[in-house]
Amino acid sequence: MSDQGGVLIVDDETIAVRNLAHVMRKEGYRVTTAENGTKALELLDKTPFEVVLTDLRMEGADGMAVLSGCKSRHPDSEVILITGFATLESAVEAMRAGAFFYLAKPYRLDEARKVVREAMQKVFLKRENRELKARLRGLRAPKGPIITRDPGMMRLLETARQVAPTGCNILITGESGVGKELFARDLHAHGGRPEGPFVAVNCGVFTEELLAGELFGHEKGAFTGAVSAREGLMEAATGGTLFLDEVTEMSLSMQVKLLRAIQEREIVRVGGTRPIPIDARFIAATNRDLTEAVAQGRFRQDLYFRLNVITLSVPPLKERRGDIELLAHHFLKRGAGRMERPVERISPEAMALLREYDFPGNIRELENIVERAVALSDGVEITPAHWPDTLRLGVIRAFRKRPGGSPTLEELEADYIQWVLGETGGNQTLAASILGIDRVSLWRKLKRLKLVAGEESGP
Repeated sequence: MSDQGGVLIVDDETIAVRNLAHVMRKEGYRVTTAENGTKALELLDKTPFEVVLTDLRMEGADGMAVLSGCKSRHPDSEVILITGFATLESAVEAMRAGAFFYLAKPYRLDEARKVVREAMQKVFLKRENRELKARLRGLRAPKGPIITRDPGMMRLLETARQVAPTGCNILITGESGVGKELFARDLHAHGGRPEGPFVAVNCGVFTEELLAGELFGHEKGAFTGAVSAREGLMEAATGGTLFLDEVTEMSLSMQVKLLRAIQEREIVRVGGTRPIPIDARFIAATNRDLTEAVAQGRFRQDLYFRLNVITLSVPPLKERRGDIELLAHHFLKRGAGRMERPVERISPEAMALLREYDFPGNIRELENIVERAVALSDGVEITPAHWPDTLRLGVIRAFRKRPGGSPTLEELEADYIQWVLGETGGNQTLAASILGIDRVSLWRKLKRLKLVAGEESGP
């Protein structure tokens, strides 16, 4: 059960406190009571409460003292004053001092419930807005530079920098893990409004209803649990960039809503009727063939044209092998620093395996492989033994190019050992290190597989 918030009830009338506490607990609030204002201030020194209900007239510290003390300690808390001696002057004074409401005795319990509920909603809305702004501040700076020395990537990056200031919508394509979001962040950083927010949403992880709420926001009462209005990501991205990752995973009905928002530059929150203007640049990304999706009716052609003003196609890592070593050292340095590990380098044998691996998971897979090796290493160097088995198997697959039927495991092993021996110039000691076995074990495999051993033919 989610936390409904904490309520502090302050009154020197025991029966009144008991009745009000019972009602508030039934509403799901965490309830604490205090018999006077002095005790309440002591509690507020130790614990913040979302809502404080306090009697106005009490011995010692009265309700105004509790109001003042609460606001000085916890500015976001809301205070409701209760009194049996209500006057216009005291009500005005209380509101000027920051009270949320002035409840006159005798009050109805339904009225008390309603006032506390509204005060709680205000507290949570302020908190939610503050957290959203903090998240957006954190998103403004790019996560990191695009690291490359590949000529094709350099040309693509130059094109991105040329179109970034135009503010036009951009479509980024490429396999999963190639760094499409990094390109989007680079476009934002070099665009016309780099100080604005960069807001990213993965369209593939939400149901249609949840995605609508994330993108467009909702009004209070739009659905069960919508206790307050909430700003959507399209509003939050105003003045900056909205990055729609995996946009092809969006349902056709959601595509219609997105198209309208892009065309009209306005949205309507879920459960609302009032149009809200938006002013964000749209960058979309997908790992699918959009033209094929359009031809099959899975993606609207008019939305495709709206998003596809400029297309940037990011190549997979296996097509930019010159970047593998560069990226591996970058991830090594970053991982070693974060984990406080002494590892400083990758051995030539381990690097040779990386260069020949096809990386079906692209840069994300390389990052995970290197960080895993850093975590497992207790020395200064990463060796082949630190790589996962999938990497070695991947290299075997990469060098199995014989036509015909499916090869046996023994044939794959023979092919791989022959390739490693060729890479090491027949040096069995070095080959054994790459294979992650000792030299004697390698010699036994060579004998069993009836392979030519090279210069070093025995143990």
